[in-house]
Amino acid sequence: MQLLDRRSAVIRTVRLAALGVAASMTFAGLAHAEDLLAKVKAKGELTVGTELQFAPFDFIEDGKQAGMNKEIFAEIGKELGVKITFLDLPWPSVLPGLEAGKFDMVAGPATITNARMERYRFSSPIANATVAILKKKGDTSITKPADIAGKKVGSGKATAQLAQLQEFGKTLSPEPTIQEYVDFSQSYADLGAGRIVAVANSLPNIAFLAKQKPDVFEVVEPPFGKPVYFGFIGAKSEDAKSLMDAVDAVIIKMKHDGRLAALQKKWFGTEMSTPDTVEKASF
Repeated sequence: MQLLDRRSAVIRTVRLAALGVAASMTFAGLAHAEDLLAKVKAKGELTVGTELQFAPFDFIEDGKQAGMNKEIFAEIGKELGVKITFLDLPWPSVLPGLEAGKFDMVAGPATITNARMERYRFSSPIANATVAILKKKGDTSITKPADIAGKKVGSGKATAQLAQLQEFGKTLSPEPTIQEYVDFSQSYADLGAGRIVAVANSLPNIAFLAKQKPDVFEVVEPPFGKPVYFGFIGAKSEDAKSLMDAVDAVIIKMKHDGRLAALQKKWFGTEMSTPDTVEKASF
């Protein structure tokens, strides 16, 4: 009987110890879930990866960063009480950099797609991202998107715009030849030089460029892509949730008080209605 009592006591001790370990792991997990936002606030700095070749969101003007992202993140920094530090990288290395923990989140912005939502946490949308065609001013061979059939066109490497161009191209006969570019600035340079006949990018981007250089470029109407939105990107993990929740709160507040609409009008020439959240993308 004593042996059984001792054995029962040992079992109870092991079970209690296991429960204690599980409880400590649970509390550690809860604490870890607040780590990124707490870390950002403790450091007083939010580090953001981006590519400064994506006007009007991020670009270089007179040797300095300019664009809508800079102004949105300035508001985010004010609300969170931290300074914003941007890191400029080629777009194909930005998302891997986020996954490697080299920065806290990504500005971009990036098109919100179902595949990306499985891997990343997106902010509340900040703009419409429907894809359209940019051509050289006066090119009468392209009057509608389908006219790129059999022609050499370009888009950004590893972008949702490229994916939509490839999908659209398969519906045409003959299919266009698609050139992939590390950044869109290179594609615009090749378009201007006549090495390609069109560039596929989101409507806000090419509308801004056509507005800046009306004698060089023009937009082909209507857009050919599926209706989608732009959002900023964070890690899809418990430790990043608090930070992304805080960023969402600022962006939604900006939507409701008119600050975001004012920035859209400044940079796109028009206001864009966007949902507070995207549960399912159009592709």
